[in-house]
Amino acid sequence: MTPAVDGAQDEAERASTPEELWLTAKEQEAWRTFLYATTLLTDRFGDALQSDPEIGLALGEYEILVRLNEAEGGFLRMSELADKVVHSRSRLTHTITRMEKRGLVERVRCSSDGRGRQAQLTAEGQALLERAAPTHVRSVRDLLLDVIGHDDLLELGRILGRTIAEDAPIAVGCPAPHEDAPARS
Repeated sequence: MTPAVDGAQDEAERASTPEELWLTAKEQEAWRTFLYATTLLTDRFGDALQSDPEIGLALGEYEILVRLNEAEGGFLRMSELADKVVHSRSRLTHTITRMEKRGLVERVRCSSDGRGRQAQLTAEGQALLERAAPTHVRSVRDLLLDVIGHDDLLELGRILGRTIAEDAPIAVGCPAPHEDAPARS
């Protein structure tokens, strides 16, 4: 190889440093691929749920139903639910209001202290979740799992897991962050 080609190859394969600030061309391409793919997949997962007239849920609404379903008694404090679904308190309040109008959830006083509010899964919400789950899982399989395969999906989870707090509420039926969550391995 000529020195110019060697230099270009070295530049393409080297990692940027924090002192440099800017990403290399390959790092920028990887970042853009990540951003594009995660946005596209999130949109497509949501479209699968919303396009079915029997379901008509946004992906965030589906996740709220899942988290309430997994919670003991089918309810969570609003603040805990917001943490679990990575919503601001305000955004969650608006979403829960829409879901209440559909009869999927209800807001009730906290049973533990009577001051706060908690979201409670209704029978109608449970029934819709049971109808929506196969559609959602099919979209995850069709758009992600069957495309990249089991091992790569698990590797993707491990890689992305390094970017979130150790106590992030990602396990099935897990407590919200900072509530004695079991350490992830």
